[in-house]
Amino acid sequence: MLTPREIQVLQHISRGLSYAQVGTALGVSPNTVTSHIKNAYRKLDVHTAAAAVMRAVELQLLGRA
Repeated sequence: MLTPREIQVLQHISRGLSYAQVGTALGVSPNTVTSHIKNAYRKLDVHTAAAAVMRAVELQLLGRA
């Protein structure tokens, strides 16, 4: 379903980090973070970061957010 990197990005988003902060933490650009988020939204069939995190938790992809 989600790639390991998409899961990492969602984990950081679930902690309240901005895309820029996620990019810094993972050593990638904010544009790369945006790409991962868009892919995760599509795969999870959601349209917001909150919905993506909630769906990933429901699917037990993030553990405890």
